[in-house]
Amino acid sequence: MLDKKVGQYLKPKSEYYCIVKDILEHPEFIKRKDYVHHENCSVYEHCLSVSLLSYLWAKKWHWDYRSAAIGGLLHDFYDKPWQTKSHKSVDHPKTKFLKQHGFVHASQAVRNSYRFFPQLMNLKIENIIKRHMFPLNITPPRYKESWIVTFVDKYVSMDVLKTPKEWPKYLGIKKRK
Repeated sequence: MLDKKVGQYLKPKSEYYCIVKDILEHPEFIKRKDYVHHENCSVYEHCLSVSLLSYLWAKKWHWDYRSAAIGGLLHDFYDKPWQTKSHKSVDHPKTKFLKQHGFVHASQAVRNSYRFFPQLMNLKIENIIKRHMFPLNITPPRYKESWIVTFVDKYVSMDVLKTPKEWPKYLGIKKRK
């Protein structure tokens, strides 16, 4: 998802990198390189794409690009890789509909963000993370930066449409591998 131009934003002295380096270099966030997001993309790559695009749009519009960058990076900072059954407990093999990943991972991401990056969190970033799944979660985002991350997340996630055979999995009508 990320193209060659991304490298300029990940240089140690770039403004973007200075904003998000504590997250990108943290071992807990680096684990997300091993979490499959959508087929051939890791959660780490997906979040980096969402973060960088959100940062660029917010900066272009003279909005709070710092919160957009941080919120975009942490929006999917959930607990366990949801695409594999290995994370499921033997005691809870079937997850109730409203407890499935799409409904709960934003709250998990908020908890993890406060746990690992309390110095970066504020109410706007919390809202960005918590509301990025709108309209699946019925409460809309409160801030314009939250809307940016919500739309950019949908845009970046559209890459999954390139693999029609996997659509049933994302619609909840086919079991995960």
